[in-house]
Amino acid sequence: MSLEKTLLLGFIAGVTILLGLPVGRMRSPAPRLRMMLNAIAVGILLFLVWDVLSAAWEPIDGALSDFHAGEGGLGRATGYGLLFAGGIAVGMLSLVAYEAWMDRAAKPKEPAGRPASLSTGASGSTTTGLRTAPARGLATWTHASRLALLIAVGIGLHNFAEGLAIGQAAASDEIALATLLVIGFALHNATEGFGIVAPLAAETDDTGNRVLPSWGFLLALGAIGGGPTFIGTAVGHAFTSEPMSVVFLSLAAGSILYVVLQLVGIAARHKRMDLLVYGVLIGLLAGFLTDAIVTAAGV
Repeated sequence: MSLEKTLLLGFIAGVTILLGLPVGRMRSPAPRLRMMLNAIAVGILLFLVWDVLSAAWEPIDGALSDFHAGEGGLGRATGYGLLFAGGIAVGMLSLVAYEAWMDRAAKPKEPAGRPASLSTGASGSTTTGLRTAPARGLATWTHASRLALLIAVGIGLHNFAEGLAIGQAAASDEIALATLLVIGFALHNATEGFGIVAPLAAETDDTGNRVLPSWGFLLALGAIGGGPTFIGTAVGHAFTSEPMSVVFLSLAAGSILYVVLQLVGIAARHKRMDLLVYGVLIGLLAGFLTDAIVTAAGV
């Protein structure tokens, strides 16, 4: 299959992530609905963790099976295992470091090298006035917006690996397989878009009023989450790399696991375990249902 047709398949598989983004602009979702949306996002992401880890483990499992059958040594399994463990660790710990850095950047502090200025209060007493450096860039974002970005990044890594599969199938002229992969990934991406914006559906300002994300911000999140499908398709069409697939899948798993922990923490603060369980169940079943449809179609 030509590169142009392959890229069209990658675009179709990735663009469906936009279908779930309008949920982020719901004007006044009830508190229980917001908690349920958050819980459903946890369920969808938990399915993705299972899906990603099982795919990343396949080369390791295959190498170990070959070793058991006497057809190879442990070198390949060890190498893939190190990539697997390293990818998960980097995916999780890099986000821990990112969050810590963002927290520090969001706190205004006195610029280095500037002495404190003195001012006289109304009573005539002299007080110390501290000039603070305003937060800039991502540090000015709300926690919900930053969490949505983290989800988009984790899903984007996952979708890059999906794009690799589409590109490799098309490059091998396995047209039927490539088409079915596109259908399956397009279904998955439609639910992933909802998972990205779920934190935004609960965002309010200090007065309790609903904060609506802009359409530009939602489209940017969609590009971060779905765009890597298109990029991965181009890379996969150019060359095949099983180690690269393991790296990106394990990175995605680590990133998504970190986000799941964040979302569960948000749900725990509301002390509604029943809504958390219901939402997680719905999200998990939605993920497995789309996977079952793809499998039944012969992928």
